[in-house]
Amino acid sequence: MTDNSVSRRLFLSAAAVAPAAPVLIASDRIAIFDPPPARARIVACTAASVVGPARYTPAEVAQITAAGKDVHVMLPKNADELNQVLPDADVVFGLLNAEWLAKAKSLRWFQATEAGMERILFPELIKSDIVVTNMARMFAPAISETVISMLLALTRGLNKYYFPNFQKHLFKSEREHLVEVEGMTMGIVGMGGIGQATATHAHYGFNMKILATDAKPMAKPIFVDTLKDPSYLMEMVPQVDILVSAAPSTKETQNLFNEKVFRAMKKTAYFINVSRGALVDEDALVRALKEGWIAGAGLDATIQENPPMPPTHPFWDCPNLVMTCHSAGFSPQRQLRLIGLLCENVRRYTSGLPLMNVVDKVRGY
Repeated sequence: MTDNSVSRRLFLSAAAVAPAAPVLIASDRIAIFDPPPARARIVACTAASVVGPARYTPAEVAQITAAGKDVHVMLPKNADELNQVLPDADVVFGLLNAEWLAKAKSLRWFQATEAGMERILFPELIKSDIVVTNMARMFAPAISETVISMLLALTRGLNKYYFPNFQKHLFKSEREHLVEVEGMTMGIVGMGGIGQATATHAHYGFNMKILATDAKPMAKPIFVDTLKDPSYLMEMVPQVDILVSAAPSTKETQNLFNEKVFRAMKKTAYFINVSRGALVDEDALVRALKEGWIAGAGLDATIQENPPMPPTHPFWDCPNLVMTCHSAGFSPQRQLRLIGLLCENVRRYTSGLPLMNVVDKVRGY
């Protein structure tokens, strides 16, 4: 057995020390409940729990209930109902806060329904023995398609020429400022689900060379030319034609994409952020676009999203910038994947198998 592999025998021997409690092997982010729980009382906690019914359909509830043994899903319609069911909850889906955690005395597993954890983890949860899982990789297909669509909008002049012409009912050709992405070099910061899905589309769809960084030790995918730790960033940046931000939002990644990075990029290069706004020094990006340090940018996430970005924000006056409203991960297929993962983790939880997508609560992803 290598250092990077953990056998079920090890799981069971460790579980024997503390029956019916989760066994966590942090280096592998593995959580297993052994012996398997006799039941699963699941409470769906969402923002809607305080003001209205949760978002699961009857068919989805039936699907989750059928995934394991003695599974019951509770959908509180208001704060009073939520307070009544939390003390009996073994599992919470959706959101959790310190107040709810204090009431959920039996809670053992929290399944977040987001991928990013910076708004979800809080000190009491981090210090607890509660297992946290998330939706990593579930949003990746849609978000990676958004990366490619933003890139093509920029390089093929859709945002700068053809969309404005369409609004004016002008049939006017642009032939001098269009760029091909075939064979370009893409640099990706963060090789989780979004990074890998984007790299796959870029490499196999457009014959791109992929350079990447990631904080986690991991095997280099076959479609990636170079994969190194975050210290490689400033060596990577001058080499790439497209720089993609797909890393989680942590203390280490705040303002990661700053003036130093944008000035190191090629003037013909593009920057795309589909992670969180906190990763980007927005003032530096505005200058990079207005002063021509880079050729263009695409943003799905910005610092100010709720309330929405005001009409006075300098991004609105930036040349060659395309933005979506943190909506890159949405599609009908996404909901199918989310429910599929919930069901699979319920099956694993009630069967004494390792849960999927276990979060390192200290690292924050």
